[in-house]
Amino acid sequence: MTRTYRPLLLPLTLALLSPVVGVGCSGSDSDVSGSGDNSTSTSSSSGGNTTSSSSGGNSSSSSSGGNTTSSSSGGNSSSSSSGGNTTSSSSGDPTTSSGSGGTTEKFSFFVTSLVALQELSGSQDGFGGDLRFGETGAGAGLRGADKICATIAEKSMPGAGGKQWRAFLSAVAGEDGKQVNAIDRIGEGPWYDRLGRLLANNKEELLNDRPSAADPAIIDDFPNEDGVPNHQPDPSQPEVDNHDMLTGTNDKGQLYSATATCKDWTAKSGDTSEGRPRVGHSWPRNFGGGGFPTGGGSTGAGFPTGGGSTGAGPGGNINMANWMSSLDEAGCAPGINLLEQGGPLPGTVTVGSGGGYGGFYCFALTP
Repeated sequence: MTRTYRPLLLPLTLALLSPVVGVGCSGSDSDVSGSGDNSTSTSSSSGGNTTSSSSGGNSSSSSSGGNTTSSSSGGNSSSSSSGGNTTSSSSGDPTTSSGSGGTTEKFSFFVTSLVALQELSGSQDGFGGDLRFGETGAGAGLRGADKICATIAEKSMPGAGGKQWRAFLSAVAGEDGKQVNAIDRIGEGPWYDRLGRLLANNKEELLNDRPSAADPAIIDDFPNEDGVPNHQPDPSQPEVDNHDMLTGTNDKGQLYSATATCKDWTAKSGDTSEGRPRVGHSWPRNFGGGGFPTGGGSTGAGFPTGGGSTGAGPGGNINMANWMSSLDEAGCAPGINLLEQGGPLPGTVTVGSGGGYGGFYCFALTP
């Protein structure tokens, strides 16, 4: 039997006469450049969008799915073996890494979560107003709080604890015996949460009721060390009343009063001689005129308008929206109150009586 292949001759002839445009050998189109800045080549062995480069420029590669990047020298680079976004580099510009979202390069702000404070304090009630965390001597409260920040950052994202973390706390006297203002402790910015969302570019943006340039997703609900909005730290559970954050600070980022720092963050007995700590709101309170004031200097049940920590009960000067300086808590003892009960309770002299657990803010000096 004779087999005929004549139908194939015309296409073959046309193919031979056509100019050669490109040759691919790996199932995808690729642009190749040998060296020099901004040179990239693209290849793929099994799905995903991947790129690689031998030197210079921004480069990336992938072996199995996901968008990943790698580089041997120079440029910003990252690598991953199977999905996820992680980064590494042997030389060149600083690079980033993350086990489950976010980058160490940017991670520079968070609210200390209740779970973290319970774990580090060894108490279900947290630290209260004593934040020394094993530190002793002058300035121990501030140093201990800084160490708490670094420890929590490291637990959340390995490597992040190596940054210089500072608690946003004011004190009557630091190690040198001089007044300490929280705003002077935290560097110049910018600051980002664990997921890389902007809190503020500089101090000027911080000095508002809410940081003026903050990402809309976090401006009214600051996130904890895991990047979770702290008003609802457990997404499977309802929101809780936990916005009171220790600061000892006024709305300019400076010391609020001599009795607003739980003896410079070393006291937790709840005795009235320890004063009443000043707190800010990690998320703003707005009751629409019902029971609580919504602006500074207003009055409401149980909230005197006198400055400092004086008056008929907890409260002091009140601004329910300010993240640095909203009201005075009832006392310095450890304690948690996550239920809406109308504000600091004079008979419950804890750092959490007004809706909280003695949490505070942590900033890294550099992102």
